[in-house]
Amino acid sequence: MDSAATSQPATAADAKDATLIYRQSRWTRLTHWLWAFSLFFMLLSGLQIFNARPQLYVGKESGFAYNNTILQIGAENTDSGPRGFTEIFGHRFDTTGVLGWSGPPGQETPHAFPAWATIPSYYDLGTARVVHFFFAWVLSATLLVWLVAGLVNGHIRRDLAPRVEDLRKLPRDIVDHAKLKFHHTREYNTLQKMAYGGVLFVLLPLMIVTGLAMSPSMDSVLPWLNEILGGRQTARTIHFTVMVLLVLFFVIHMLMILAAGPINELRSIITGWYRTDPPAKHDEPAERSA
Repeated sequence: MDSAATSQPATAADAKDATLIYRQSRWTRLTHWLWAFSLFFMLLSGLQIFNARPQLYVGKESGFAYNNTILQIGAENTDSGPRGFTEIFGHRFDTTGVLGWSGPPGQETPHAFPAWATIPSYYDLGTARVVHFFFAWVLSATLLVWLVAGLVNGHIRRDLAPRVEDLRKLPRDIVDHAKLKFHHTREYNTLQKMAYGGVLFVLLPLMIVTGLAMSPSMDSVLPWLNEILGGRQTARTIHFTVMVLLVLFFVIHMLMILAAGPINELRSIITGWYRTDPPAKHDEPAERSA
């Protein structure tokens, strides 16, 4: 994410260059990188965990007696040899070399996700679970502290909550992004507020809640959680779906950074300093860049 924590008031870094402002606070940058590293290790270790049972179901139970599989990744023997497949809602696709059956030529193995996409790269469910849970707690703790701080210092209300004028700007904001026309200011634009709000207040909390629902040890602590989510198998499916949406967000986010100016964006999230548009470049207060 670009930044989802408190930004300090814009100040000129140099009297000769008023467009260079201190955009991201240390807290913003710290939480950004903690979330980024945590999600990276959670993703790759999560794919390793998924490989232990590469099917997704809807409902409280699963097995041969049920017909509730919505996703399956595996391998099968065919006349031309082993082939990998991915089946989604009953529609099967050949994904040999990527999903189901992959590896160096002559050394292919039947894994849902290839070795290069998992932590560890070899099959080790125990290690994957340790890595996954460790970074899940790091992510959860950071998100909770950020949420409390954001409410106390007004960052959430001031910078993330969409206002009526933001909604009025939404059509123009969509057109500008489609044309790769970006405005570099301190404020978030409407699409950013909606995207960051969706990640911080919907996707990440939903990932944490479904993760807790999948843990048998939480049944005695939160016995109602599984019922609300429709069962442990449904919770696992939601968890996987949230992961896919977060990966999609990351890809779009990276593309927007490249289009808006990667050096300026990276400098902002690493050092805090960001170069804005000259005041004469836009007629009204513009939106923040991707």
